[in-house]
Amino acid sequence: MATSPCFRGAVRGATALVVGLVAILGRGGPPARAAERGVLEITADTVLDPDTVYGALIVRTSGVTIDGRGALLLGAEAGDPKSFTGSGVRAAGVSGVTLKNIRARGWERGLHVSDANGWTIEGCDFSDNFHDPRFGWGDNGRRGGMLLERVDKSRIAENRAHRVWDGCLLVDSDDNVLVGNDFSHTSNTCLSLWTSCRNRIVANRLTYGIRIDPGEVHARDSTCVLLESGSDDNRLLGNDCTHGGDGIFIRVLNGWVSTGNVFEGNDCSHANNNCVEAWSPRNLWIRNKANGGSYGFWLGASDQNVLIDNEACDNGRLDGPHNSPHLPDSSHAGIVFMFGPSSHTLLRGNVCRGNHGAGIAAIGDLSSEGRDWKAFHWVVDDNLLEDNRWGIYLHHADMLDLAGNRFAGNALADVFDAGNVSGLITHRAGQGGGESRVGLSGQPPRAVLAGPERVRVGDTAIFDAAESFSPSGEPLQFRWQLDGHSAGSAVRLERVLAQPGFHRLALTVSDTAHSDLAWRDLYVVDSSAELGTEGVAAGWRSEDPSSKVVFTIDDTQRLVGASALRAVADPYSGGRMTLVYDLPGPATPIDGRESVVVWIRARNPHVPSWQGVNPIITLRDAAGRECALSPARDLLGSPSAPEAREGWLRIEAPLAGGDGWTRSGESIDSVTGIGFGFDSWGAPPLDIRLDGLHLQQGP
Repeated sequence: MATSPCFRGAVRGATALVVGLVAILGRGGPPARAAERGVLEITADTVLDPDTVYGALIVRTSGVTIDGRGALLLGAEAGDPKSFTGSGVRAAGVSGVTLKNIRARGWERGLHVSDANGWTIEGCDFSDNFHDPRFGWGDNGRRGGMLLERVDKSRIAENRAHRVWDGCLLVDSDDNVLVGNDFSHTSNTCLSLWTSCRNRIVANRLTYGIRIDPGEVHARDSTCVLLESGSDDNRLLGNDCTHGGDGIFIRVLNGWVSTGNVFEGNDCSHANNNCVEAWSPRNLWIRNKANGGSYGFWLGASDQNVLIDNEACDNGRLDGPHNSPHLPDSSHAGIVFMFGPSSHTLLRGNVCRGNHGAGIAAIGDLSSEGRDWKAFHWVVDDNLLEDNRWGIYLHHADMLDLAGNRFAGNALADVFDAGNVSGLITHRAGQGGGESRVGLSGQPPRAVLAGPERVRVGDTAIFDAAESFSPSGEPLQFRWQLDGHSAGSAVRLERVLAQPGFHRLALTVSDTAHSDLAWRDLYVVDSSAELGTEGVAAGWRSEDPSSKVVFTIDDTQRLVGASALRAVADPYSGGRMTLVYDLPGPATPIDGRESVVVWIRARNPHVPSWQGVNPIITLRDAAGRECALSPARDLLGSPSAPEAREGWLRIEAPLAGGDGWTRSGESIDSVTGIGFGFDSWGAPPLDIRLDGLHLQQGP
């Protein structure tokens, strides 16, 4: 390889060129084969020669600028893209780097940066790297165009990645800006976020993220945009996410939800499956387009979501995508909540037109006929619902307020009660009236709720809505519900709560025409003295010798008392790991004790999360005898309330077994140790908190 006179560097062996100072690398000649091109190790500002074909580039030094001027980093020159290996550009632990105008082709990853911050990546092309459009369902590795791992506060602008597995993948990467990129025509995702938070994603082309064969019904979880595993507080604004398997997909394969995200002005239309699919609470959707897919918005287990001024039109039509018809008569919907709870939902100002099914559908649990959960506590105001089969379709639903919705041309019904619908109120603004008052003033009432999130058994809990207001000065009405039962209509609610566990409190505040929501995820905790979870970490140990578990006192995420116990297993062996508390002093008799009680809050980043049943509780006596209490199902993988995916789960295991628990092992009459066993499918670090541990007295 010829170099310019300003090249300052040396050859390391036969395969590495160290680039120092400011260099212009390469001049003319035919492209070299991969083995001949070598590896460029960048230690200073560097300019590449656009007429030279290079091999891989490794950035060794922070604060440098690399200007490729369109130069190509070539890996494999031919072959199946799923066989490509290596990274065109690799950097680890270096920050403040500017990378621009590079092309990288024929690699497993065009760019791979890890453990860095303050990067600027602009004007680069990472197309034609690892690509596998024939791959089936499941994970196929982190590969394709750009992979950023633990990269923060960086700017990614005006780059391109086509014909790759993932266009751009952020893993544990926060506070980045992605603007004006073209990551499209991918076989898995155009943009993926895994445990990546507070990123700002603006005006990118993220289209045709789809993996599907001719005649295939589903698109194998391929999507234009994927958020997974605690990707919180991101803002996606004005992106083109059309023609994907899904448009935007918030997936929860391991129970780790992604919340607080804002999606505004994105076009997610023409998806093979769902223009938007989400399974997480507390996300905000404003002025997005979700038209021409099988479903517009499919939101399952998506409590506390807000949808304002979106379009969800022409979905499920027989002349377009119409996969997985789950409403009656092979129907679909513009906006549907089903196959998961949907508590505290606000839909305002959305347009649902021409859907082959419902404009809006609120559907509770079909298998239990609404006994396990209902579509609960909704406000549906000022939506336009026309030319659908049903305007609003309700089934197994409770505590809904409708106002100001406009209907026209819905073939079967404007509002259809499919059964088991209660607490439905239509306010004075009426259904099918003219322009809505909220639409004219933009000022619905505001529900403001003051009150605790946790109380002790037997204490009086006070909840006050006195700060709620109507901007137009109209009088307010209040409607309370606690655990599925009416709790009155006063401005203030007082309750003595005798039953420990999770409780769902709902408040609807209405003026003469419209409504607003407030709620509490309420934990009622036992008042018994704790064993090992209050200010104690030294008495704990792990019985898995292949895992390293660190026990600490946690006073930031606690539920009972002043602290919880935190156990972090890193590394974790991947097998059954038992956390044991050795009780101090003499053995504790279990005569008169009824159950073991503990609150658990656990995070398992592995997909698909927990294995077998969890937790398995063991009790031991001074002679080494032990018995085990095993739940009938995995309580961590399938908690009793969806809120426990991110919150606390109360476990109560009867010492004699029964009530969903099986006792096995030896007979004991006293306890010197209590263990909690956990098992995951994989071996990621596990983060487990325990609180409120005690042996419950019998009546």
